[in-house]
Amino acid sequence: MDKKEAKQYSPLALAFLGDAVYEQKVREKIVLSANMPVGKLHEMSIKRVCAEYQAKGTDIVEPVLSEDEADILRRGRNASGIAHPKHASVAEYRRATALECLFGYLYLAGQESRIDELFDLIWKTVEI
Repeated sequence: MDKKEAKQYSPLALAFLGDAVYEQKVREKIVLSANMPVGKLHEMSIKRVCAEYQAKGTDIVEPVLSEDEADILRRGRNASGIAHPKHASVAEYRRATALECLFGYLYLAGQESRIDELFDLIWKTVEI
């Protein structure tokens, strides 16, 4: 699918897919870092897939986005119908949704190398 077709999806549909893409990247990174009990793997992954961490990730990648990517990020952040969880503020949850929206868009557009680039930037920069 090309970028134009990927843009046709709603921000929340992109975020739905992007959530899975992002979580897979986290799980892959953790599993490849060490062979450990699944409980420990889960504990490590939930720290990086929570809204607070993803919101920080959004702040890290935003300055390096192309105009198209920044537009997708804005669409995700401004999407209506977002209900935030109790453990995150509305602003954090919106920024996390924006990041997931971007990852979903990039995945549909076949931009796996860009996903890797942005994910690595988040992984190396955001503290747990």
